Amino acid sequence: MKKLLILGIALLLIFTVSCKDFVEVEPIGPVANTYFNEPEDFELALIGAYDILQATFWNVQLATIASPDINAGGDPENYDQPTLQDVDKMIHTESTYVQIRDVWQNMYAGINRSNFLLESKDKLDFEGKDNILGQAYFLRAYFAFELAKFFGDVPLLVDTEVVPNRIQDKQIIFGEQYSIKRVGSVAKVFDLIEEDLNLAISLLSETQTDNWRASKMAAHALLGKVLLFNKKYEAAATSLQTVIDSNEYRLLGNGLEFNRMWTVLGENSAESIFEIQYTSVEGASWDCIVCSEGTYMPKFNNPRNPYNGSLYITGWGFSLPTDHLYDAFKSGDARRSLTILDLRGDSTRGKSREDIGFFTKKYLATNQNDENRAGSDPLNFDNNYRAIRYADVLLMAAEAYAKSSNPSKAEQYLNEVRARAFGNDTQDYTAAEGSLEDVIIEERRLELAAEGHYFFDLVRTGKAKAAFDAYNQWIDDNNPTWNAGEVVKEFTKINFTVNKNEVFPIPLVELELANAIERWGQNQGY
Repeated sequence: MKKLLILGIALLLIFTVSCKDFVEVEPIGPVANTYFNEPEDFELALIGAYDILQATFWNVQLATIASPDINAGGDPENYDQPTLQDVDKMIHTESTYVQIRDVWQNMYAGINRSNFLLESKDKLDFEGKDNILGQAYFLRAYFAFELAKFFGDVPLLVDTEVVPNRIQDKQIIFGEQYSIKRVGSVAKVFDLIEEDLNLAISLLSETQTDNWRASKMAAHALLGKVLLFNKKYEAAATSLQTVIDSNEYRLLGNGLEFNRMWTVLGENSAESIFEIQYTSVEGASWDCIVCSEGTYMPKFNNPRNPYNGSLYITGWGFSLPTDHLYDAFKSGDARRSLTILDLRGDSTRGKSREDIGFFTKKYLATNQNDENRAGSDPLNFDNNYRAIRYADVLLMAAEAYAKSSNPSKAEQYLNEVRARAFGNDTQDYTAAEGSLEDVIIEERRLELAAEGHYFFDLVRTGKAKAAFDAYNQWIDDNNPTWNAGEVVKEFTKINFTVNKNEVFPIPLVELELANAIERWGQNQGY
């Protein structure tokens, strides 16, 4: 079965109650002390943890719009989706909620669901249990890594009785939110995630029977990324090289394969190492968007009505690539047309805020996506998210080798990605381009554009301020304008502040609910 059909098990996730204050309630689903008596219980709990991955489309949307290469877009006459608009211009505050709070709540829910299983790991022995536990540790690491990327040094329950320290295999229950502390630094958070992934690798089966399950190589790939963020370059290179040497993955070939990467036919391809599955077989509701088994990110990004394209449906016109990004692609680079839908010549389509005619093409809803959906609300599209691609692994390995004194290996992997993009080896790296490390980050910008990685790449490499300044300079040089009804408006510069905007603020309401305004404190600058 191509899609994972979530079996929906009700778990008590007290630390992340959706949009409500903490209340004492009786559990409405299984609890650990009366559950996990059959192998099936472990499998169902694992599926419950995987289920939270489907809510991470908000993480992708938020991170994509946070980059200097993608403008928020949306309704040109109203301040559509205020959180996204504020993040786009880096003016968000601790009281800017919605998507920022969704990331906080959903990732902690994912950790708690993983721990619901892990805290009962010794209750029953059966064939295949190690593989289930390995997936649970992978998922907990994935959710914790998302929290660390967005919020930095986050609060976690840590087992300090073991060396090295580890995240506790324990759900956060009511009352414990009042005593949990931040880990101490984002580097220490990365260390905890590293331990989870090492444990996952030791437990995971060599192969998985289902596309949606995290594999041993997926854990190696995520570990390589975590180590790269934590500036452990030699270790990162080793873990990423393990993925490359496995020969389980490859770059899709320039041409037909590459052209359909972002289509339904291109899902779970030879290039996909870990892919978040979405399905549209059930309808969805505005009452609980994250309860959907599908994603509405594609509808979010489609051109606004009255667009009348033959392939794509109309949408809400968010996530607009900038001219600055468009010009960064060289002539002959196949990635430009696969990343950007160019509608500058279509004068009949509806306009978005700061619209110059470009739309994010990688995750757009097609007529086929729409025709196959159940339900009437546009919330459950079936476009999978390619969370970890082989091209990402090659470029991470290139960066790790460049920073650990193996430039020849770094150039090899950089050139492999470039050769696929251009269909030949005429674009091999030369010293005349500048620093190898800088060139690799720029290559990541182009290869992974609009996939939610670039903002965090800029932050972790200390290049964010320069990138945002370059975008602001582009505005000065080009004086672009957009139309809001009869009013012509200028593009707005981005106010990126060093030692502040590298991370997002902890939502004030979450600090208040945990009585943690003093204990955790707010992230610097907010």
